[in-house]
Amino acid sequence: MLRTDSRLVRSLGATLTALPAYQSALADAPPAFTEVGLRYSHYSEDSLPEERVIFGSPSRYDIDVTQLWIEAPVGGAWSIALDVQNDAMSGASPWFVGLGLDGEPGVIMSGASIEDNRVEVGVTTRYFWADGNAGLAISHSEEDDYEALSFAFDVAWNSADNSRTWTASASSSNDNVSPVKERIPVFIDEESLNTQSMYFGVSQILSQTKIVRIGLSYTQSEGYLTDPYKFADRRPDTHDKWTLSAGYRQFMVNMDAALQADYRYYHDDWGTDSHTIEIGWHQNLGKHVLAPYLRYYTQGEADFFSPIADRSQPFYADDYRLSSYGALTAGVRWTVQFGDWGIEAQAERYRSNNDWSLFDGDAAPALVDFWRATVGLSWRFD
Repeated sequence: MLRTDSRLVRSLGATLTALPAYQSALADAPPAFTEVGLRYSHYSEDSLPEERVIFGSPSRYDIDVTQLWIEAPVGGAWSIALDVQNDAMSGASPWFVGLGLDGEPGVIMSGASIEDNRVEVGVTTRYFWADGNAGLAISHSEEDDYEALSFAFDVAWNSADNSRTWTASASSSNDNVSPVKERIPVFIDEESLNTQSMYFGVSQILSQTKIVRIGLSYTQSEGYLTDPYKFADRRPDTHDKWTLSAGYRQFMVNMDAALQADYRYYHDDWGTDSHTIEIGWHQNLGKHVLAPYLRYYTQGEADFFSPIADRSQPFYADDYRLSSYGALTAGVRWTVQFGDWGIEAQAERYRSNNDWSLFDGDAAPALVDFWRATVGLSWRFD
C-alpha cells in the first residue's frame, strides 16, 4: 500500500467539528461522563479520464474507514481515551507519467487493483488543573507494507482572566516501510523514516461573541521519503516544513449562528508553498447544528517535480501531489443531540485543477477528485 495514501487516510479520522465557536484544545476539567462513539467514512476517488490513461485501469482508490472511540474520566483530574481505526483500501494508483501517441503526458497505472488494510490504535491520557491541561498520546499503525509508532505531548494554559489560551505540542513518529513486491518493480526491502513536529499557538477572546487564534508549527522528516511504488522516483532524505495558521470565529446572537474563517500558509525546503482559505457557517437549529463550508487550496510545485522523468537530475518526482494545482472543497456537516445520544453526518466534494493554482508550473495529468461521506453515533453515560 502506498505510504502517502496512508497519510491521507489518517486525515479522514478528524471528520467533524460541529461546535460553532473556536475552542482551546480541551476544557480545563475532565469530562463529566463517559462517551463511546462509532464513525464510518467512505472515500471514493473519481476515475481518471480515458484520454489521460496510457495503460491500466482508470479506476482509483476507494477507502472505507471505521472508527471506534471511548473517553472516560479517571478520578477528579484525569481522563483516558482509546481510539481504534480500521481502513480498508482498494484500487489502483499512478505508477508513472509517460508520453502518449499524441505527444501529451499520460498516466501508466499500477495495474491490477491493490487491496490493503490498516489498523491504528491510540491511547491518550490527560491531566487537568485549574488553569490548563496536558496530554500524552501513543499510537501504533500497521498495514501490509508500513508500520508506524508515534508519541505526542501537548499542553494548554490560560491567562489569569481566562481570555487567552496558549497551546504547545510536540510529537515524534518512527516509521518503517517494507514494500510489497507483487505487481510492479520495487527496489528496496526495508527503509525507515523519523519525523518530529512542534507547535505553538494562542487564542484570544476579543468580546463575548468574537475570538481569534494564531499558530506556528515546524516539522522535520529524515530518512526514506521516496515513494517505492513510483517509477524513477527520487526524493531528498530530509524534509523541513513550516506552517502558519490563523482563525476567526464570530457568533451572531440574533441569528443563533457563527461565522468561521480560517487561513493556513505552508512552506517547505522542497520549494513548495501553499495557501488554504476556508469559510464556514454554523447554524443552530434547536438540537441540530448545520454547518456548510467552502475551502480553497493552492500550491506551487516542488523544485524537482516534472511530468516526464529527467534522469540527469539528482532528484525527480512526477507525483501529482508535488505539482502546482488549485483545489476547491464544498461540504456540509450536520450534528444533533438527543439526550445522551449524538448523531453526526458529513458530505464533501473535492475538485482539483492545474489552472486553479495561483502558482505557475507544469500540469500533472493524475490530479485527483473525490467524494467523502461520514456518519457517526455516540453515547454518553455516567
